[in-house]
Amino acid sequence: MRPEAGQTHLKRTNMSITSILSAAAIDGAVKDCQAPDSFCYKKFFQMCGLTKKSAQEVKDVFSVLDNDGSGYIEEEELKFFLQRFSSGARVLTDKETKAFLSAADGDNDGKIGAQEFQTLVSS
Repeated sequence: MRPEAGQTHLKRTNMSITSILSAAAIDGAVKDCQAPDSFCYKKFFQMCGLTKKSAQEVKDVFSVLDNDGSGYIEEEELKFFLQRFSSGARVLTDKETKAFLSAADGDNDGKIGAQEFQTLVSS
């Protein structure tokens, strides 16, 4: 592992999602899926404006979502997906988490890489 790369990645996790996406759009997207089992990643990405962002901006959002800086979003991190956008949001249900992971995990390694996330957002 290259320490420089890890250090850069850790610095990027300090970035705020609201520096990329509008706080009002995030709020609307989070409110839309408040009820358990109502989360739809495609609708969420559209409502918060992520689908209209550049590849670099999507990668920057991925870095924020990758809470532990591993370069992947694992199932445990995915449960708290909405809370990374808004601290008061609910956690995803197990059903939502597994469906989200299944949709994004193109190589079936049990985690979502940056390219897989990019592909999911643009699909």
